[in-house]
Amino acid sequence: MLSRGYARRDLARIAAIFGVGAMAAASGRPAWASAGVPDPAPSAKTRIGANECWTGPLAPGQAAAAKMIAQGNRYSPHNERSDFIKAVMSVEGVPFDHVAPWPGSSDPLSRAVVTYCSPTKGLVTADPTFELAGRTAAWLGAPVKAVPLTPDFRHDVKAMLAADPNAGLYYICTPNNPTGTITPLADIEWLIQNKPAGSMVLIDEAYTHFAGVPVASSFAVKYPDVIVMRTFSKIFGMAGMRMGYIMTQPANITKMMRYDGGMQSGALPLPSLVCATASLTAGPLIAQRRAQMQAARAFAIDHVKKHGLKVVPTEANMFMIDWKTKPAKDMQAAFRTQSVEIGRSWPIWPSVSRVTVGSMAEMAAFCTALDKVWTA
Repeated sequence: MLSRGYARRDLARIAAIFGVGAMAAASGRPAWASAGVPDPAPSAKTRIGANECWTGPLAPGQAAAAKMIAQGNRYSPHNERSDFIKAVMSVEGVPFDHVAPWPGSSDPLSRAVVTYCSPTKGLVTADPTFELAGRTAAWLGAPVKAVPLTPDFRHDVKAMLAADPNAGLYYICTPNNPTGTITPLADIEWLIQNKPAGSMVLIDEAYTHFAGVPVASSFAVKYPDVIVMRTFSKIFGMAGMRMGYIMTQPANITKMMRYDGGMQSGALPLPSLVCATASLTAGPLIAQRRAQMQAARAFAIDHVKKHGLKVVPTEANMFMIDWKTKPAKDMQAAFRTQSVEIGRSWPIWPSVSRVTVGSMAEMAAFCTALDKVWTA
């Protein structure tokens, strides 16, 4: 790391990023927690602010996790990690050695920044997008370039490359958080083919199962400098169980694991691991859950538009409402008076709130609250 431009005083600070409770902020919460503010209060009757799924894990996953509890005395009773990777292989069409599971996707996201960025190799992201990569890079002292989305809310890949033609990492979130919009695979492949040699492209597809669109898995096999990342925190309803995975070429996995000898990827909680394995291959149940979300989303967006408000077109379990001249933080506080916890805003769009799509009942509660708190 010294050869990459870090000072010796940085090394202990960087090493601490990957332990239990890594990157603890001054408040004691992980720095990758949602914008450094508390998650929606458990006391809220309607919690549609954190992009969580409205329900728990799929039934096959729940059954597998429950069965595994009795075998929790073993680190690996039946090679469960290998079974998980084989499930990814069957769904994604990638080789065994191209897959690494993780406890959620926050660790590999921050780890990719630490691995490929430095004071001389920056990070390029969209604006707005999920901020963890940017916060990690800033914490490391790596330059960060945040590039506005295109007018139709895609990642502006040409502008991203122009913003830093020598970046260490280009971060693409599709569907994007917070907009729920898709960046076409053709745009992403253009960036891969035109970026500088040696830099990496990280494609975060946390919400892709909600969208049902073509995915970037094949890029992880085709190109040596691509990482594709997934999580089970969204459509699979496992946010509290912490499971995710990356797909990339073996040399990249080895490089990302060198900070802990593979412990974070190898020593995973077994109930979460088997729950993820059983859920990943439950195609009809995934499609059913996606359809439920789409129906609840359409219901809520139609109601919002009846109030004359604009909504960003979305393909994921979230939508953004433009409150015109009213600050988003004020509208969030107004909804809180109705025990409805909506999401936050981003600095680039201070009058726009993100709302998570919950169950149909939760979206009905949101619509009722909207009728009470909104006046044009």
